[in-house]
Amino acid sequence: MPHFDFDDYGFDTRAVRAGHVRTNEGEQSEPIFATSSYTFGSAAEAAARFSGATTGNIYSRFTNPTVRVFEQRLASLEGGERCVATSSGMAAILTTCMGLLKAGDHIVASRSIFGPTVLLFNTILARFGVETTFVPQTDVDAWEKAIRPNTRLLFLETPSNPLIEVADIAALADVAHRHGCWLAVDNCFCTPALQRPLSLGADIVIHSATKYIDGQGRCIGGAVVGSEALVGGGIYGFLRTAGPSMSPFNAWVFLKGLETLRIRMQAHCASALQLAQWLEEQPGVTRVNYPGLASHPQHALAARQQTAFGGVLSFDLEGGREAAWKLIDSVRLISITANLGDSKSTITHPATTTHGRISPEARAAAGITEGLVRIAVGLEDVADIQADLQRGLEGVS
Repeated sequence: MPHFDFDDYGFDTRAVRAGHVRTNEGEQSEPIFATSSYTFGSAAEAAARFSGATTGNIYSRFTNPTVRVFEQRLASLEGGERCVATSSGMAAILTTCMGLLKAGDHIVASRSIFGPTVLLFNTILARFGVETTFVPQTDVDAWEKAIRPNTRLLFLETPSNPLIEVADIAALADVAHRHGCWLAVDNCFCTPALQRPLSLGADIVIHSATKYIDGQGRCIGGAVVGSEALVGGGIYGFLRTAGPSMSPFNAWVFLKGLETLRIRMQAHCASALQLAQWLEEQPGVTRVNYPGLASHPQHALAARQQTAFGGVLSFDLEGGREAAWKLIDSVRLISITANLGDSKSTITHPATTTHGRISPEARAAAGITEGLVRIAVGLEDVADIQADLQRGLEGVS
């Protein structure tokens, strides 16, 4: 199969075929290159590869054909020039920061980001002299006011975890670029099937491929997508040297996930909207956070910025932690786990799991209450998901 540009092809075609150049074996499915190293035809060829004078495989820490197909395919779907695949979503965030920032730099981040990301910024990066200021996700003025002369990076996830807040990517990109900063967007909840931050002005897109890109809860991985200059420079350089690399097997699994990404996301979104509408009518539920609802504060923005509203929702229960735990413990079908993006629906209590290691003050500032429950809606019959929750809600009420 000749190598050719997929830019003129549709999303689903690129999700199935982009990046794959068949070997001499003529395989239909992408092969897994389970090798740590590669041989060279001569000492001169080896020297040229290592120096960068010629391209080609060197060592699977940073050059592996299976991983490369995944990188090229995801870059195509996101509309980026370059992708670097990593061992996890958190590794993707760390690689971005270590590849672009230095001691004395400053980050402005949403206070609604994933708990471990808060810890990464506040503890690990802080030890290396990188300071972070947290601001409300949806307050564009607060982002601008927090920028300092040494600010280099604005970081957010939209929709956010677990309150499903939607940030105005185009507005924040404008703020970032007026101040000479980069905007990085974690696109885990939407994936490029629903949202393409680069087309809205973002400089970097970050993924936990563990979630919807895999889609069946099998593998851990991450990715960074952006321009060749940005991602192919310091970000790739950090991965090459430090080695937070994706395994070839995991890359192959993610490739299979990308093939069905759009149709799976459509199903997740349809069921999540139906479940959110149902939850709004249930006694004991004081608030439902889902951008597909007209009651959501950023409903209009989400409708403009995304092609659908995602598969994750959260809701508050009267009775705080006791009510939330009672509901969670009552389910029989839904899996009690903090993972999301799986074909199986999952349920968790963010205040004691995903955000349990950040301070109570930080949780309160982010709006994460003791009564908050998060559900990642899977691919089961939505009536069965409702019935599973109904039993718990009756017990709580």
